[in-house]
Amino acid sequence: MVPMRFDVWAPDAGEVEVRVDGRAHDMERDPERRGWWCADVPAEHGSRYAFGLDGGPPRPDPRSRRQPDGPEDPSAVVDHERFAWAQEWAGRPLPGAVLYELHVGTFTTAGTFDAAIEHLPHLAELGITHIELMPLCPFPGTHGWGYEGVSLWAVHEPYGGPDGLKRFVDAAHGHGLGVVLDVVHNHLGPSGNHLPAFGPYFTDRHHTPWGDAVNLDAPGSDEVRDFLVGSALAWLRDYRLDGLRLDAVHALVDTRAVHLLEELSGAVDALAAAVGRPLFLIAESDRNDPRTTDPREAGGMGVHAQWNDDFHHALHAAVTGESQAYYADFAHSPVTAVAKTLRRVFFHDGTRSGFRGRAHGRPVDLTTTPGHRFLAYTQTHDQIGNRATGDRLGASVPAGLLAAAAALVLTSPYTPMLFMGEEWGARTPWQFFTDHDDPELAAAITRGRRREFAEHGWKAEDIPDPQDPATRLRSCLDWSEQAREPHAELLAWYRRLIALRHAEPELTDPALDAVHVTVGGHTLRLDRGRFRIAVNFSPEEALVALHHPGRADPRGYVPVAAWRPCPPPADTGCLHLPGHSVAVLRER
Repeated sequence: MVPMRFDVWAPDAGEVEVRVDGRAHDMERDPERRGWWCADVPAEHGSRYAFGLDGGPPRPDPRSRRQPDGPEDPSAVVDHERFAWAQEWAGRPLPGAVLYELHVGTFTTAGTFDAAIEHLPHLAELGITHIELMPLCPFPGTHGWGYEGVSLWAVHEPYGGPDGLKRFVDAAHGHGLGVVLDVVHNHLGPSGNHLPAFGPYFTDRHHTPWGDAVNLDAPGSDEVRDFLVGSALAWLRDYRLDGLRLDAVHALVDTRAVHLLEELSGAVDALAAAVGRPLFLIAESDRNDPRTTDPREAGGMGVHAQWNDDFHHALHAAVTGESQAYYADFAHSPVTAVAKTLRRVFFHDGTRSGFRGRAHGRPVDLTTTPGHRFLAYTQTHDQIGNRATGDRLGASVPAGLLAAAAALVLTSPYTPMLFMGEEWGARTPWQFFTDHDDPELAAAITRGRRREFAEHGWKAEDIPDPQDPATRLRSCLDWSEQAREPHAELLAWYRRLIALRHAEPELTDPALDAVHVTVGGHTLRLDRGRFRIAVNFSPEEALVALHHPGRADPRGYVPVAAWRPCPPPADTGCLHLPGHSVAVLRER
């Protein structure tokens, strides 16, 4: 063992001790950092330690790199230099990317990093460029979505812990795949959260759906912001990740002149320059505000991309006909709504949202904003898992409409993202599941889930119990599906579309002002350079005009990908498109 520096921020404590491998050591105030305590204690990789404040019980380190026995127990020392990386990795930038959202605990039945590694060749062959992992911070129990993590610097042990994540990232890089991690800065889980004992990590000045807000602007917020930024940089640096997805940034209440997102994006850009590879941030935001991704020098936050739920909602309404909740805003004329989100990014760009009862959003400057700053998708963990029974589109939507939706995502000017199993139209549900060992909390979650959907007409017995292990097992992918029809046909379609996107620069052109969309009843035509993407949302055959603006002869298009056989365009320049179908055509 060698002397190792242990430090902790506990500004209100009168005395602090660190207990390393069962032995207590008094800590001293750090003379250079207000509110910090430090001690040099012999320790090694794997040593267990915890902090005691004013004679209180031992608590894990807020900046713990490992929680080997769960979030309530002592932390463990991690020497990141011990891991032998096999891959030299120059990184993959966001422009031109195709992302794949993956939940480690249900990607396979085993639910571990090592089990997930076995399926990386499938993702590489599919044409994926980046895997977006759902949150990995420790949470109570073995199985859960990950959004109730409580140690923002550590890796959930049942998945494989720190070394398991490193093996996964190294293997992914070996297949040419970047790795993005979903991180949650807006709240911590209800169980195992010891941060309030150490300092003002939360404030009652603001409130969120999870209670008191994370302290970003009250006294003590300098250290809290440093805690969050430091955690983000540690993931990118210590685990060689390529980017981070920031959960629900609209819940980060920050009244300071420099918003946390601006501070974080600047720090990530500086780290990218230091390590010599591209790094990026992707925000989840419901504000429809392009300033989230506008460059800092232009007055924006500088985040590199953001999810676009408006595109999802419009496309979902068009292929399902659903009109409940927020889909009501899109259901009046869903094909027109899809067209607007393809042309102008946001459906609500200052227009009235009936669901919200007010105007919502802000227009995107189409002349200066590149399309890759916005993510397009037909399914995500939220949009599936927050349904009553976690049903996917593949469970009820005709294959032709699944193919049409995929074509619009993968030929759009945006950064496409798939949800695991979507590529073969997985029929397995993805349901809400938890694994709390506190019986009162577990029962409250089950009651709350069933009460929520009872308000929308569901019977309690039809709502899966989040605490039932069978709920998680039902949510695991069935990898045998992809070899059977109709799944195999859809998988081949996704592979074809992604290959086209990678091969044809016009399909990744981020120029939003060059996108043209034409709507005709239940049909839509998307123009991307020499390409025409014709979609028929109706079950009946339809004619789709392929006229090119300013072109005298509308003929000369050949299908390069079609979900169902269709005759070449007629002399009139119209395509006879079968019902529930899509065709991608290119000028001769």
